[in-house]
Amino acid sequence: MKSLRIVFAGTPEFAVPHLAACTIPTVEIAAVYTQPDRPTGRGRALGTSPVKQAALAAGLAVEQPESLKSPDAQARLRALAPDLLVVVAYGLILPRKVLAIPRLGCWNVHASLLPRWRGAAPIQRALLAGDTHTGVCLMRMEAGLDTGPVFARRELDIAREDTGGSLHDKLAVLGAQVLADGLRRTLAGEILAAQAQPESGTTYAHKLEKSEARLDWNESAVVLERKVRAFDPWPVAEADVAGEVLRVWRAAVCESPQIAGDKSPGSIVAAGREGIDVACGAGVLRILQLQRAGGRRISAVDYLNARPGLKRA
Repeated sequence: MKSLRIVFAGTPEFAVPHLAACTIPTVEIAAVYTQPDRPTGRGRALGTSPVKQAALAAGLAVEQPESLKSPDAQARLRALAPDLLVVVAYGLILPRKVLAIPRLGCWNVHASLLPRWRGAAPIQRALLAGDTHTGVCLMRMEAGLDTGPVFARRELDIAREDTGGSLHDKLAVLGAQVLADGLRRTLAGEILAAQAQPESGTTYAHKLEKSEARLDWNESAVVLERKVRAFDPWPVAEADVAGEVLRVWRAAVCESPQIAGDKSPGSIVAAGREGIDVACGAGVLRILQLQRAGGRRISAVDYLNARPGLKRA
């Protein structure tokens, strides 16, 4: 195959490296689809998606339909005559009629090792579950939710310090590499073989809710530490610490906590240069970095300097 005409569909920052991966010789990007501009921030000014910003900077045509279900939207896509539709975190449902438009079908890059963590928040759910590795899949789209056969997959170890943000960035780079390789192979005339997903091992990564970020000290320190990492940078873990609601940005499980007497969950058992140790339903969580309402991210030590009454050995 000498050339490939594609349409790219994506919206958030995760999709931007994938759009860049499509800008290779003999690949023509006929248009970039992204979600419509929406009000953002306190001023509710219209904000453009990261993919739209990248597309405009590259001089690419941008399409922003509210939906792809209408005959007009489908006719517009059909008129672009794509050989291939590449979809990465687009955020809109693709009807069967849309999936049938491109000559070579529709590809999707998903940030998990399918069938584990199908759905909206695979990165955070992997961290919350304590998974030790994850990865990306290049798959052929079908009507089901992330159920299509897989062309290629690449694994990645989850580092002990990984957060939702750091793992997002690693997987975005890895996914772009897998996509670029798939495009090069297709351009070389190879017909990619797709392997059906296993019937066992399916889990669903439901959309994150802000309410999940509130830490319950009755849970174990291990579970709470995972939440702190998974919810960085959004929605950010929150906890009641000595009568004040704080955002918790960094925390660690105390391996050998020193607890004098019985301490109920939520009680501070130690506070000093190493951090703020809080008793949990099982174990002790050490808060290392936090944020007060209206303030900035600070170390636990700086926070204790502002609340010296909390210091205890």
